[in-house]
Amino acid sequence: MANEPIDVRHVAKLARITLTDDEASIFEGQLNEVMAHIEKLSELDVENIEPTAHATPTNNQVRPDTPSPSLPPNGLLQNAPDQKDNQLRVPKVLDT
Repeated sequence: MANEPIDVRHVAKLARITLTDDEASIFEGQLNEVMAHIEKLSELDVENIEPTAHATPTNNQVRPDTPSPSLPPNGLLQNAPDQKDNQLRVPKVLDT
């Protein structure tokens, strides 16, 4: 695997990036190092190991969806740095 040459220009084209000759040379070396590492990993004995998407079990920890009282407006606004007409004021994020 690591002995096969990598066409860096083709990979760059697939990634839709433009490379200079110097960048292509650098990335070629880096890609060869990655492929050498993958070749090293292929030496591991994984005969009795089940394929998995995660190293540890994943479980969603969700709480019951039960209604509860919300924070009263004055409780929220007492910590607001800027407010007007019983509402929070925030910086404008969109130009219209």
